[in-house]
Amino acid sequence: MPSGSSRTATGPGGPVPWPTTRLGGVNARRRLAAVVLALAVPALSSCSVNFGEQTDQPYNPSAGTDDRSGEVDILNALVISGAKGSGTVIATLVNNNQVKADSLRGVSGAGSDSSLKITPGGKTTIPAGGLLNLADDGRIFARGARIVPGNIVNLTFSFQRGRAITMEVPVLNANISNVYSGVTLPPGT
Repeated sequence: MPSGSSRTATGPGGPVPWPTTRLGGVNARRRLAAVVLALAVPALSSCSVNFGEQTDQPYNPSAGTDDRSGEVDILNALVISGAKGSGTVIATLVNNNQVKADSLRGVSGAGSDSSLKITPGGKTTIPAGGLLNLADDGRIFARGARIVPGNIVNLTFSFQRGRAITMEVPVLNANISNVYSGVTLPPGT
């Protein structure tokens, strides 16, 4: 068929144009596919939306443990041991109260570790909306048979304003890397 000519069929009333799949120069099937795709994309992409995704949860890649359940967050809590039977308690304490300061009243052994002897020292004030880094400013020494690298001990952190928090804290070897070389260890270790 020559270019530009149209196909026709003969009907009862004379010539009738041949049915075509072209609408305005665009293939009707392609147009339909584009519309279906445009409608399907939002529906298909929303299937993976989940507001509890793990990427929405706080994650602190560290060797220590965290507790964010109180007015004071305890982050990266560890006991750094230079010798079996003794170590230094370190953690970062973050005061979530933006108006009133808090203070660390003490650290003690809990549960099966209640026999640990904890000697407090160093700074204890946690400024409003601020933090206290026990690795730099604290001198909290722990002694007991379970203070051995590789163990996990139960410690309770008590605060003046916030509630006490008990958590499992790992004991790490101070000599395993230079990361903890600046931590003050108990005398005699």
